[in-house]
Amino acid sequence: MSWGLLDWTIIGPAMVAGLLVLSTHVPLGQVVLKRGIIFIDLAVAQVAALGVVAAGALGLEENVYAVQLAAVGAALVAAAGLNWTEKYWPDIQEALIGTLFVLAATGSILLLAENPHGGEHLKDLLVGQILWTTWTTLLPIVLLYAVLLAVWFGARERIGRAGFYITFAFAITAAVQVVGVYLVFASLILPALATRRMRGTARLMAGYTLGALSYLGGIVISSLLDLPTGAVIVWTMAAFSIVGGYFINRMAVAS
Repeated sequence: MSWGLLDWTIIGPAMVAGLLVLSTHVPLGQVVLKRGIIFIDLAVAQVAALGVVAAGALGLEENVYAVQLAAVGAALVAAAGLNWTEKYWPDIQEALIGTLFVLAATGSILLLAENPHGGEHLKDLLVGQILWTTWTTLLPIVLLYAVLLAVWFGARERIGRAGFYITFAFAITAAVQVVGVYLVFASLILPALATRRMRGTARLMAGYTLGALSYLGGIVISSLLDLPTGAVIVWTMAAFSIVGGYFINRMAVAS
């Protein structure tokens, strides 16, 4: 292990990417947990990944705009479908979300079956390539998330359930191509779980803090040990959430 392995020209953009993901996922995760639709992020993220895979299968992988359109389009269709099923079949919503996830995941496997690099491509979609992030690739995400956060914090009471699903679809689509499906789920759910006994702005700030420490710790550890960054961040976030949740629970009981 050598601290000389830490290249801040790489770690810097990766850390900012993590903070961008947290900016939308922490508040959205609190709503997801409250509504009991825990696996919606996995399902929508996997559908967005399926859109990326489908674009590649059609020979459009070199066309960045076509890939993004396929990913966003797939995520929006999934979000619209889940909005509809929550309205008419709320009692089986979680089961339908799980079914959607399985179909999207296996659909990606089928589309990549003839691709000699299919296994590596699938791994990148699941665990992400956060260390390959550059300042240039972050700019579109910054602009998108600025709009999403303005809508969420300025008009979330007015946009309703449909607006939630649309916001969710755009946020997930951007995140999954940077940090991967697994880290999207962790960023959405783990800070929300750890801070579930808190309320209001304090809960939001605690969630952001836990998430930021997790990304920083995971990126540093993975760089020092030469381990897959996305997977390390997930485990680091789980550890911070367990410890943070324990102390939050202790304080809640004491008060």
